[in-house]
Amino acid sequence: MKQRQGSGRLFVFIAIMISTISPAWAHGESAAYSVGLGFEFASGKYGTGIRTDSVYMPFTASVSPTERLDFNLELPFIYQSTSAVVAGQYMGMQGQTTGTQAGPALTATSGPMTTAPAGSADTSQEGLGDLKLKAGYVLYTEERYVPAIRPNVYVKIPTADKNRFLGTGAFDEGVGVEFTKWFGKWFADGELGYAFQGKSSVLAVRDNLYYYGGGGYQLTDRLRSMLLLKGSTPTVEGGGSLLEARLKAKYHVTDHTGIDGYLLKGLEKASPEYGMGLAVTYEF
Repeated sequence: MKQRQGSGRLFVFIAIMISTISPAWAHGESAAYSVGLGFEFASGKYGTGIRTDSVYMPFTASVSPTERLDFNLELPFIYQSTSAVVAGQYMGMQGQTTGTQAGPALTATSGPMTTAPAGSADTSQEGLGDLKLKAGYVLYTEERYVPAIRPNVYVKIPTADKNRFLGTGAFDEGVGVEFTKWFGKWFADGELGYAFQGKSSVLAVRDNLYYYGGGGYQLTDRLRSMLLLKGSTPTVEGGGSLLEARLKAKYHVTDHTGIDGYLLKGLEKASPEYGMGLAVTYEF
């Protein structure tokens, strides 16, 4: 019942957005497209007492029918050295991602977070991850004293194998609002959102509030740096809040090709202890 209610909420969000953006879409210019490929690594114990090293390789594609409207797709390949946690709970370069599983509450600090038996928790897993679809619209463009405001909605489709702890086997939905403001070459950026997690058989999840916020500087016409904090309220029953610091850089190699990279340091037990990421994007 909860999963059906969550899907209903998503359809309401999308219907509201479509009704809002239809006039802009009808008068928009030609669409812009981009594709990307990323590589991310993270390592941590996540409150389980078992270290898990993870590799997350997302393929991304996006289309912008107008300057204000965009649709994004992300489909990752995942490797993790243990079955103690569920991939996707703490990974993701494209904004906040959330785990979705229901089982025993996360209270122990020496065993797996998932329903994996203790004897097999150290078994490595790899395979396709969950598909994520996202839509956003710039509702208000930036002015002198007002930031740009961009509401967005997303749905996570359970394409990963939950029996191998690569995904949750359930749909997730979320809604958020992003804010961006420039001050000369300096800028501030942030997002606040809420995730509705679907019921799962491998981890006891809960709906959560997620966020990120930070600022940066345009070093050259092609190079931009940024420091931000990213986190959420607990995503599993009995678990702790997530919080990490990220140092990011984006470089436009050409007018069509960009490289994004980051280093991360976890600040809470439920977050990865450290990690890094690199992605290449091509714009048509």
